[in-house]
Amino acid sequence: MKVLMLNGSPKANGNTALALKEMEQVFAAEGIEVETIVLGNKDIRGCISCGTCGRTGRCVFDDAVNEIAPKLAECDGLVVASPVYYASANATLIACLDRLFYSNHADLTMKVGASVVVARRGGCSATYDELNKYFTISGMPVASSQYWNSVHGGAPGEAAQDAEGLQTVRVLARNIAFLMKSIDLGKKEYGLPEKETHVWTNFI
Repeated sequence: MKVLMLNGSPKANGNTALALKEMEQVFAAEGIEVETIVLGNKDIRGCISCGTCGRTGRCVFDDAVNEIAPKLAECDGLVVASPVYYASANATLIACLDRLFYSNHADLTMKVGASVVVARRGGCSATYDELNKYFTISGMPVASSQYWNSVHGGAPGEAAQDAEGLQTVRVLARNIAFLMKSIDLGKKEYGLPEKETHVWTNFI
């Protein structure tokens, strides 16, 4: 089984990375493969609503989004992590997620999703809610922990002092592993839920 982790921080070795490495250790102990991609330092533009992906299944801008798309299709779980900027996620990460989830035609049903947010002080809950929206519109079960998935730290390395935050993400990783393994067993026994043809209702 495999987990894809997207780090939305521009700092490859900052506090967000520290939180994800805590999770990587748990996944390794659970026998789960992990691939972590740092996105916050990449040049990723926002969606322009051109509709090209509806015809091709790929975003018209051939950057990290198209590189990540097949990895998302293959993984069993997705962790999206971000530092908090003005009670919101990193803008580069949001640009990536908007285009990735919109342009990707893979069925994400029952892939486990989880978000992790890192802040000096405030804005964690708003950012956590923001990131979870991508999972809940895609048929992805959202993994939870013993607390909202947030870690605190300002200067690089300070998150190591947040014992509760690091425990929270370790518990989260174990819950993700359990859900992925349970869903895998369920799919073998029962398959995926029956799908209906999508009904689109526009409010004018």
